[in-house]
Amino acid sequence: MTTDGHLELPGYAHVYSGKVRDLYAPLGADGAPRADRLLLVASDRMSAYDFVLDTPIPDKGAVLTQMSLWWFEQMADLVPHHVVSTEVPAAVAGRAVLVERLAMLPVECVARAYLTGGGLNEYRASGAVSGVELPAGLVDGSPLPEPIFTPSTKAPMGEHDEPIPFGGVVDEIGQALAERARDLTVRILQRGNEIATERGIILADTKVEFGLRGLTLGEGEDERAAIRDRGADCEIVLADEVLTPDSSRFWPAESWEPGRQQPSYDKQYVRDWLTSSASGWDKSSGEAPPSLPEDVVAQTRAKYVEAYERLTGQTFRS
Repeated sequence: MTTDGHLELPGYAHVYSGKVRDLYAPLGADGAPRADRLLLVASDRMSAYDFVLDTPIPDKGAVLTQMSLWWFEQMADLVPHHVVSTEVPAAVAGRAVLVERLAMLPVECVARAYLTGGGLNEYRASGAVSGVELPAGLVDGSPLPEPIFTPSTKAPMGEHDEPIPFGGVVDEIGQALAERARDLTVRILQRGNEIATERGIILADTKVEFGLRGLTLGEGEDERAAIRDRGADCEIVLADEVLTPDSSRFWPAESWEPGRQQPSYDKQYVRDWLTSSASGWDKSSGEAPPSLPEDVVAQTRAKYVEAYERLTGQTFRS
């Protein structure tokens, strides 16, 4: 373990650490990092309110990785995914995958089937979400007339993503690629709900990441400009994670009741504790949140495992 928290993995060079994931490049025969592959490692770190908490959730990384692998297969006829191999170093077995290195779209692709969270706040203020006008009278947990694409900016770590209209996505990546990303995001949400509903779970919304396969950059060429100018000629690939409790809101169908916050299989349990009087933390203070107590850690881990087992029908093994 290094001083900044990531592992030292023989045969790999550390590339980047985000809030909850670490990226490594495998070393080639010449000892240099390969430009076509990445090792994507899901940690047990937990983020909330734009902070990385100092208390990990045991097995969280393994749950997210194994759930994503299961969902990638369920989506294989809709869109290809970036996973090359699950043969990874023993130190990160079960929570890492070897993936293609792609040119990642510089926007967050979000789709909503129900109104809640940040979308609800937008709706209350303007009657719309990311520029999409919605009917009057909707409440927290209301189903939408049809799933909608509600993209946002992709903010640097420590900053907050901001909702943007579809036109903002067009400005970033061009009309044709924006339409493909929008349509795929909505179809992934719809497919996810078809499967989840059979298991008594509602998929309220989700965020997905897409990359481009086959985008070659000229010497000194800016990747964002290349995506905007030539991305429509490339194959779009589903990347990062998909339909996990970190990227999606899952609700037990049996307890769904519009007009209130829904019980969920995600980190809402952590958010609720942080904003309760029990934590003693003032969200507006700018100070880092406190450590999580053991019971909150245990309950959160149980929610992640329950989501995996209920959706996949498989027993989670760490």
